[in-house]
Amino acid sequence: METFIHPSANVSLDATVGEGTQIWINTQVREQAIVGDGCILSKDVYIDKNVIIGNRCKIQNSVSLYDGVVIGNDVFIGPNAAFSNDKVPRAFSRDWKISKTIIGNGVSIGVNATIVCGITIGEYAMVGAGSVVTKDVPPFTLVVGNPAKPYAIIDKDGIKRSIL
Repeated sequence: METFIHPSANVSLDATVGEGTQIWINTQVREQAIVGDGCILSKDVYIDKNVIIGNRCKIQNSVSLYDGVVIGNDVFIGPNAAFSNDKVPRAFSRDWKISKTIIGNGVSIGVNATIVCGITIGEYAMVGAGSVVTKDVPPFTLVVGNPAKPYAIIDKDGIKRSIL
């Protein structure tokens, strides 16, 4: 499949977009962002400068990924999931620091989930819809709630293997 960039998308000439990636309506990809091969960036997605997205990721409508977010391969991010990059947000701050957020390979993040910056979500973990993730999530773990808490151990396909 060829790379596709919708005419309404705004992709910086200083961004890297992988082969076969599809970038849809009103999506913005900023400078120095890296988007891997075979990804789908749906309508109204915002990719900030320096964001790294692996291969074969599907990022649904209205997701914003800010500087400091690193996404592994084969990651699904549901519509309206929210990511932050500053632990002490202020309109103006001399001490502003970006906190890195790492999303492992095979992770699935549900619709309207909130991912607070500075955490790692381990490979093949799953974040339930509407959950607020404030701490690291171990690999192969389903978390749910606000704040998100471990609920089950899952396999690569997201099937529950044991309840916690």
